[in-house]
Amino acid sequence: MRRPIQIRISMPRDGSIVGRAYLIQSIIEEILAGRLQPRTQMPSTRMMAEHFQINRKTVVASYEELVAQGWLESHSKRGTFVSSHLPVSVGLSPAAKSTRQPKASHTSSALKLYGAPLMWPKQQVDGTINFDDGVPDARLIPYGALSRAFRHSLIATTRHQLLGYGDPRGAEALRLALSEMLNTERGLATGPDGICIARGSQMGIYLVARVLVRQGDGVAFERLSYGPARKAFEACGARLHHVDQDEQGLIPDSLEKLCRKHSIKAIYVTPHHQFPTTVMMPAQRRLRLLELAEQFGFAIVEDDYDHEFHFDRQPMLPIAAFDRYHKVIYVGSLSKVLAPGLRIGYVVASPDIINRCANEIMLLDRQGSMVTELAVAELISTGELSRLIWRAMRVYGNRRQAMADALVTQLSEWTDFTLPVGGLAFWLRLLSPIDPDVLASHALACGVRVLSSSQFGQGSNLSKGFRLGFGSNDEATIYKGVQRFREACTKVAKAY
Repeated sequence: MRRPIQIRISMPRDGSIVGRAYLIQSIIEEILAGRLQPRTQMPSTRMMAEHFQINRKTVVASYEELVAQGWLESHSKRGTFVSSHLPVSVGLSPAAKSTRQPKASHTSSALKLYGAPLMWPKQQVDGTINFDDGVPDARLIPYGALSRAFRHSLIATTRHQLLGYGDPRGAEALRLALSEMLNTERGLATGPDGICIARGSQMGIYLVARVLVRQGDGVAFERLSYGPARKAFEACGARLHHVDQDEQGLIPDSLEKLCRKHSIKAIYVTPHHQFPTTVMMPAQRRLRLLELAEQFGFAIVEDDYDHEFHFDRQPMLPIAAFDRYHKVIYVGSLSKVLAPGLRIGYVVASPDIINRCANEIMLLDRQGSMVTELAVAELISTGELSRLIWRAMRVYGNRRQAMADALVTQLSEWTDFTLPVGGLAFWLRLLSPIDPDVLASHALACGVRVLSSSQFGQGSNLSKGFRLGFGSNDEATIYKGVQRFREACTKVAKAY
């Protein structure tokens, strides 16, 4: 009979008492590391108990659990052994493999993976002022009204047993509230069956891409556009084409030339406040875009990401409001009004498209949060959302003016801009031959983060500039950030 092995399992480093879970995990690790080979006899329960100074019942229970899991096997009158049924390769843990060199003929190839690895944004250095792409200030949310809405929603979902699986298109109450809001305020003509709730506008864009395109389908974007939207369509197999733009946004003649050369399945646009340049597409170009969609048979994906924010006049109605050809798929979000963390976006389209989007949701996560959706529905139906927008607009209006004043006094030597009529960001046109990326790097070293034009498009003929969001910073922070940007411009200009 084999003699039991000597005990190699060490005591916990923190000096805590050895428990059942620790003992089980330690024995499994010894087996995986190859230090406990199949058919090796284990120490007796008495010996283990004495070594760890614990109750013998703890060891007995641990051995029994390991036997039940298949790591150990018990033989009457002989003792407990490492299972003889474990594979020979069980001892080749990552640690063991680093010291053993298997033969080339037994080396398995690495898994073939698709898609890019997740790249987390670099952690912001303390004290750095961030001019983002137009993020709202979550501090403006009326938390009292929001908490009441969530409390009512939680009570309703519990009382009416709504916490189970529901409609993948989203809560009917929210779709109904949204349809009334969109029809009244934005001139759309939709009902609950024409709306699909998504976890933010980005998910909405991805759903539309999944429904519209397949491998090799052509999709058009302006040369400067929203990067995550491009990536969403590329992930679904689209082949991207770029359309020229000017001070009024997309140039329809450029799109027509593209359509005569290539088959275009869809075009992605942000006509209300073009991303990133903030310009509003005029009515004649919107109508021409619709005519081209009908002529060449492509869909228009209209991303109306911040329709609510307008300062000088009433906002222009979306292209979807006068879409007589039924070519527009409208994507919107409440994240800019409430908070990005609440994750409420939506897609407005024909019921057939909406049903297909819902089918994609069934494959992803089945449905959203019923509690959140009902809470937001209450904020819309009670008018609290409209009051929030009205209050926030006064704050954002002051911050827009503070940004404009600071840019004029501090950066007019190097940049120019057109005062945006809406939205939460400025587009700075770079007047000097300075490389925007070089300037952005120096700005970060001076304590301010800015987004250069290279982050919104590709190619050597891109307009040089920066998108500076002002919504999340107060007036004092805005002025201080622009001063730091001026410091970076001064340093870089000396090299040119």
